[in-house]
Amino acid sequence: MTPDELRQKYLNFFVARGHIIIPSAPLIPINDPSTLFTSSGMQPLVPYLLGETHPQGTRLVDSQKSFRSQDIEEIGDNRHTTFFEMLGNWSLGDYFKSDQLPWFFEFLTSPDTGLGLDPNKLYVSVFEGNDSVPRDDESIQIWQRLFNTKSPAKPGKEGFNSDTKIYTYPAQKNWWSRSGTPDKMPPGEPGGPDSEMFYDFGKELHLHQNSPFKDQQCHINCDCGRFLELGNSVFMQYQQTKKGGIQELPKKNVDYGGGLERILAAINEDPDIFNTGLFLPIIHQLEKISGKNYQDPLYTASFRVIADHIKAAVMLASDGVYPGNKEQGYFSRRLIRRAVRHGNMLGIDQNFTSDLVPVVANIYKHPYPEVHKQVSHIQQILEEEEKKFRRTLTKGLKEFDKLASQSQISATDLFHLYETYGFPLELSLEEATSRHLQLEADIESKFQDAKKGHASASRTASAGMFKGGLADHSETVTKLHTATHLLHRALRHVLGDHVHQEGSNITVERLRFDFSHPTAITLEQINLIETEINTQIQANLPVTKTIEAKDEALKSGAMAFFKEKYPDKVSVYTIGDPNHFYSKEFCGGPHVASTGEIGIVKIKKQEAIGAGKRRIYAVLANQNHQ
Repeated sequence: MTPDELRQKYLNFFVARGHIIIPSAPLIPINDPSTLFTSSGMQPLVPYLLGETHPQGTRLVDSQKSFRSQDIEEIGDNRHTTFFEMLGNWSLGDYFKSDQLPWFFEFLTSPDTGLGLDPNKLYVSVFEGNDSVPRDDESIQIWQRLFNTKSPAKPGKEGFNSDTKIYTYPAQKNWWSRSGTPDKMPPGEPGGPDSEMFYDFGKELHLHQNSPFKDQQCHINCDCGRFLELGNSVFMQYQQTKKGGIQELPKKNVDYGGGLERILAAINEDPDIFNTGLFLPIIHQLEKISGKNYQDPLYTASFRVIADHIKAAVMLASDGVYPGNKEQGYFSRRLIRRAVRHGNMLGIDQNFTSDLVPVVANIYKHPYPEVHKQVSHIQQILEEEEKKFRRTLTKGLKEFDKLASQSQISATDLFHLYETYGFPLELSLEEATSRHLQLEADIESKFQDAKKGHASASRTASAGMFKGGLADHSETVTKLHTATHLLHRALRHVLGDHVHQEGSNITVERLRFDFSHPTAITLEQINLIETEINTQIQANLPVTKTIEAKDEALKSGAMAFFKEKYPDKVSVYTIGDPNHFYSKEFCGGPHVASTGEIGIVKIKKQEAIGAGKRRIYAVLANQNHQ
């Protein structure tokens, strides 16, 4: 089965059960500064899982592009990737466990309506319960019926038995809420147990002589690679009360997410997701470029890193993320540079990353045609970044030459080379060995300690930078979010209709708005923009939400950010009289009821962020950081 066939079969399966297909959201979250990337199928739907009405109804299905930056260091094994697709189906207060679990089981195992996987190779995990919430016995009973087994659920880490299909795990494994475990949920927050499905590729993977897990007890959540998680059904069932304690929600939601790449691997009966049509075309092209074989264990990991990283960089670029030193651009740069480094390990000493762009675009030409349309542009981006990095490697070697005179090279020296010049540890160690230089004892582990410490500091800084925002719907954020609509319209009035939103980021401190415009804005223009925004605020215009057909809304003058990503029915916010509005935009975020609630908007800063793109920062002059 090809990736396109699997994706479509999944969508068709749930359409036949009353679901509406919604398009994939972009990899850059729209109006959500709490995270850098769309990292799961659930993420774009959180407002609706928390109670907002979705324009398409209560049963939804999709395949969502996702990117997880925290997995970068894990790439190289047979199952981790940074970019992936999450197949999702959703019930917003509609069906629940008794429908979701049988449908999922049917999709995986039925030879007629589903994939025909062998149920003997499938195992599930459920929530074991704790002091706050009881064990998920309802899911256990449903799974027992589906597997036609009377064997009870077994605690997961006590070990695996092929006759036992159902295993229980604590909240860290089988509970979902935004704050983590049930006891950490603040008042009003929903959460619930989840149930994961695993595919068994055989005990040989756990017992293999090279497996670091061969002397440990195996279980379905083991990291040995024997069991591959195919999907997870989250049951948003409970809510923390203001008085303390957990109560059942009156309207319960289902959120299922399954990895397209992993399900395809199970269909292929091969635990290596890189041996699927989602990666093999890239790997075959790399084999031609390098003259090396993917099956050669000396090179397998490097092939995987390059295939994953270049694919991710291409998909990010197609959504407007280009290599840079900050925020999303930092991760794009890191992906490309790691790919080049691993290209060197394959003996590729010329620029090659741009040659892989058309291959990636061809893999996704049907579900994501926007990638194919941008091939030349993305090739240019990767070509330039690779040239820069190869010059960086040259600089790194010159710096290494300075270390060669030292009596001993330390982990601190090598980390400085890595962090400042992007010079990889492996190259430093190769250079030191070839020059017979003295290295500090245990230098590799000390280097990793320094790297972990730096990553921890970076995560802390990032968490501070992106805390708050639309995720908490605070009053100040809501005001600033509505102000972005006024800013967008004012920019078009003052600068021209060529201005289009390219992105936004809102925190309790300020709004940040990216837009298309070729030159710096003059002080006179800024004053005009500010005056227009504040005039509309003083007019106390009503802000109303409607659900409209996308094409009709566009015809009526509504503006859309990534309009091709929206479903057929959309949420539209209108500022002013519906027949003579000031602003009308597609949007799913929180808004004030009338513009008079916003206060006074002050533009603080403008800057260029790329060719033909600018960024504005604005604050509320009367802001008290609510």
